[in-house]
Amino acid sequence: MPLAKPNPQLRREVKAIAFNLEQSCVDLGKLSEKLSDADAIALMGLVGTLYEEADRLVAYADEVRDQRITRAKPE
Repeated sequence: MPLAKPNPQLRREVKAIAFNLEQSCVDLGKLSEKLSDADAIALMGLVGTLYEEADRLVAYADEVRDQRITRAKPE
């Protein structure tokens, strides 16, 4: 059964946000190379958290695809 029109858009938006988070993590990882060891470790902890959040968004996008999460039509 195809997704209702608002749902593919929601899935694309959620996946795009996840991708942007992952790209930010890559950039922060490169930035951490220029920091002191303590600061780099702290930053990489934050990056790990952001990767986890990106993974969660990808899972939400899969739920949209499987129609377990849907976007209602505007009233």
